[in-house]
Amino acid sequence: MSDQEPTPEAPRPPDSRAFGNLLQGLASEMNLLGHDFAAAQGLHATDVQALLAIMRGSAGVTPGPVTPSRLREELALTSGAVTAVLDRLERAGHIHRSRDAADRRQVQVHYNPGASRMAAAWFAPVAACTDEVAAGFSPDELRTVARFLGRMTTGLEELRRTRREDAQDAQDARGVQDPRDGARTGPDSEPPSSHMTNRNG
Repeated sequence: MSDQEPTPEAPRPPDSRAFGNLLQGLASEMNLLGHDFAAAQGLHATDVQALLAIMRGSAGVTPGPVTPSRLREELALTSGAVTAVLDRLERAGHIHRSRDAADRRQVQVHYNPGASRMAAAWFAPVAACTDEVAAGFSPDELRTVARFLGRMTTGLEELRRTRREDAQDAQDARGVQDPRDGARTGPDSEPPSSHMTNRNG
């Protein structure tokens, strides 16, 4: 009989259901933080989602200018709802809108860098929590986690877009108009409103 201690089995990796539960828990907590930030700023939860999309666009994380129609597609909102979201964000000082120099009909949305102080103050503890948790992992482990999260984000984005395209194709086949389609003068135009009228005369 050998006197050597048996080699302990390496822990089994979580299965897809366990991974799903972990990701859902993380997403839920992030959404709740976003809801709390929205409430503290007097905004709606959808406003925070729009603000994050605008911040990514302004930082160059996503290509191309941020426009109302782009937000409409990403957030699955009507044209009127997107305008209402942008109105609230502009009143709160988070964003501003401008007309494209080459096409005055096109509206572009920009994040106000100075407004980042409000978000930074609120989410600073989140960054501290991230740093504290990351300190318990090796650089190799963190690279693996980052690669996994990056691929998951890309995969879920592709799934979301595919499902929306399939739903639109099904509506087109039935001759049903997309309920988000209203009377618009162009793909990135907005209904007339006082803030744009005053700014552009």
